[in-house]
Amino acid sequence: MEEDRKEAQFRKMTGEPIPGLILLLAVPTIISMIVTAIYNTADTYFVSKLGTSASGAVGIVMSLMGLIQSLGFMIGMGSGSWMSRLLGEKKDETASEVAASGFYFSLALGLLVAVMGRCFLDPLIGLLGATSTIRPYAREYAQYILYAAPFLIASFTMNKMLCAEGKARFAMIGIASGGVLNMFLDPIFIFGLKLGIAGAAIATGLSQIVGFCILLYMFVSGRTIADLRWKNASRHIGMYIRIVESGLPSFFRQGLASVATIALNWMAAGYGDAAVSAMAIVSKVFMLIFSVLIGFGQGYQPVAGYNYGAKRYDRVREAFLFMSMSATVFMAICAVPGYLAAPQLIRLFIGSDPDVVEIGTRALRFQCLTMALLPLNTCCNMTFQTIGRTGLATFLSTARQGYAFFPVIFLLPRFLGLTGVEVAQPVADTVAFLICIPYTVRFLQELKNK
Repeated sequence: MEEDRKEAQFRKMTGEPIPGLILLLAVPTIISMIVTAIYNTADTYFVSKLGTSASGAVGIVMSLMGLIQSLGFMIGMGSGSWMSRLLGEKKDETASEVAASGFYFSLALGLLVAVMGRCFLDPLIGLLGATSTIRPYAREYAQYILYAAPFLIASFTMNKMLCAEGKARFAMIGIASGGVLNMFLDPIFIFGLKLGIAGAAIATGLSQIVGFCILLYMFVSGRTIADLRWKNASRHIGMYIRIVESGLPSFFRQGLASVATIALNWMAAGYGDAAVSAMAIVSKVFMLIFSVLIGFGQGYQPVAGYNYGAKRYDRVREAFLFMSMSATVFMAICAVPGYLAAPQLIRLFIGSDPDVVEIGTRALRFQCLTMALLPLNTCCNMTFQTIGRTGLATFLSTARQGYAFFPVIFLLPRFLGLTGVEVAQPVADTVAFLICIPYTVRFLQELKNK
């Protein structure tokens, strides 16, 4: 029975029509990403009722959460991309060894982050770009987020491993359950129990723990191919080094996004709390749209991995073209209402603060102008990571919010003032798009030749 189930999954991943298969896997991951983005946005919405400085604090600490999540993405994608190729090669036992190793590694790393973060909390808050008025709120919010770090990292790890197996629906249930719970707990803890910004952080931490338990149940209940029992975890350091190497593109993609946010906070802080708050709100609104793209990509990755492992290069090429073209059309469509409704979207989070609305509206509209350029970079670095070309994937994943962003964010404000802060990310997105074009052409030709 077990072998029949595994064989059916293999036939599904390597035989069903590509568009329908990607959409089947992408819909649950898109829902997961949207719910995650919504509950992150819910924190911003409810905390904004406490004032501009409190709203800015959520933006400050979200960059810390992003760094923590990037560790989960690194281990999860490092394990998951390797697992999908192994499953495509029908090496199920090795796939379980990779999965168990990644799971226990993520828990240990999360515990280390929690301890080190609490020991160095005050300098950490300063490093994240908090102003003197934002700092007390940020400190109160961050301490509870750090307590939940082991569960947060392990949850993202299990989520990616479930997606790698083609069990995106199970991954969605775990992540979405925690997200929905957080949205209900936020107003209860913030206003009902009068805990203020600490209530938002406690609600987030508790939700992460619940999500972790649900995801773990999917593995221990025998619903997966991978077996997370301790006996399957590798005792060889080489296994963990390879997981990290395979996951580095995700770490840089997600981690640099957080570092870029910190740099943005630093530059925005020179223009006051209103600028910090506005850029934090724009990041939240944009992530609601960008999360759909990431979810789409996560539905595409196991299809690419399985078929690359099975040497079905024609299906890999078809999947790449479908993913990149469909996502480009979607992002272009989303950019139009985002541009037109920018003032209304900003007011949802800050109400009547005219400075925040003005700054946020301009920044969001600049971002919408380059939104259709994002899918190519996302598709390229996800593809190369999935097929094992980690060096190239890491190079491309660092483009958008790495070497294309940092020169821009530190140079443009010197010449354009606050406008330089607002246009920094769109300019970097354009540069990243141009960098990906030659790699895309070469890769598609290579697959065609194979």
